[in-house]
Amino acid sequence: MEEAFIYDSVRSPRGKGKSDGSLHELTSVYLSSEILKAIRDRNHLDTSILDDVIWGNVTQIGEQGGCLSRSAVLRADYDQSTPGLSINRFCASGLESVNLAANQVKGGAGIAYVAGGVEMMSRIPMGSDGAAIAVDPTLAMNTYFVPQGISADIISTKYGFSRDDVDSFAVESQKRASNAWSENRFSKSVIPIVDINGITVLEKDEHIRPETSMQSLGALNPSFKEMGQTIPGFDNIALQKYPELETIHHIHHAGNSSGIVDGSAAVLIGNKEFGQITNLKPRAKILATSKVGTDPTIMLTGPIPATEKVLKNAKMKISDVDIFEINEAFASVVLRFMQAFNVGHEKVNINGGAIAMGHPLGATGTMILGTALDELERSNKNVALISLCVASGMGSSTIIERV
Repeated sequence: MEEAFIYDSVRSPRGKGKSDGSLHELTSVYLSSEILKAIRDRNHLDTSILDDVIWGNVTQIGEQGGCLSRSAVLRADYDQSTPGLSINRFCASGLESVNLAANQVKGGAGIAYVAGGVEMMSRIPMGSDGAAIAVDPTLAMNTYFVPQGISADIISTKYGFSRDDVDSFAVESQKRASNAWSENRFSKSVIPIVDINGITVLEKDEHIRPETSMQSLGALNPSFKEMGQTIPGFDNIALQKYPELETIHHIHHAGNSSGIVDGSAAVLIGNKEFGQITNLKPRAKILATSKVGTDPTIMLTGPIPATEKVLKNAKMKISDVDIFEINEAFASVVLRFMQAFNVGHEKVNINGGAIAMGHPLGATGTMILGTALDELERSNKNVALISLCVASGMGSSTIIERV
């Protein structure tokens, strides 16, 4: 079995996912191609060596439809021999692209891949492609479908997290992200994005709100209470699935949930031979990957079984991991992860997460893997575990080791 190494990691800043966001005027193909150019140019990469470009994007419709990966490859002027593959595992698409590329390398199906993802949420609204599990009653009824926000509130209710718990976590995410930017902790991976005229449009994540406090969050109303309690109401559906709960406590809102943003990211993955051919030095080794299916109603607890599985695959224990990047889809998701594994917050999302910086669906997994890699190098640590919850009840995890 070959070993799979990470040679480089690049990402865009995250732009607000609204019409006034700094990246809004750029298409998904444009932003993806800019990231592909960056990872090529800074590594002086002959793209004819690449076996594939695997690209995650969730809402695959309109300008994000088709095989977006191949379109981005062509726009980036990669060698025409470089193919492209677009994949969708919802929120874990960016990490799944990395895992798929790594496992291709490990299995001997080529020597080098670029893996990553994109989501332009300001241009292609989440859910605009439709989803059978949400709109087909024959499926939704049998799976006790509820929206993700209700699922987050089920987690907090079932596992005992209060409004203060989730708000406190959110405040800390903002504090950590702001501190990370002030200390230039993202400078190794984040590149400025320019428009077609060469004018820089964004250099820094623009969703961060460093002034966030418990008081400001306390003024926000729960986002999912009305949809939960309005007749017939998703709460009633959830309580059919979880009759042990007397009621669903709605505590999540925009301030303790992931931000809607635009963004793209990529990593360069190859085996030892690739490094020898290109004279590039690997930064980390991908030790193990995993993906799981979970309860589709509570939906967002996938990082727990995915982590159990990836640790087993790597023949490791949770105590062997130095730092964790767990996507902050909602505050309760990460709180439940820390509770399940008895992991302290000092090891988790050290530089903040998606609550502060945002969650560009198809790119986030690649982004947080890059953040973990940078943090391993900055703090002189060795092992990181990256995991995301996934819509419809799935989870994805990756373990990397610095070399």
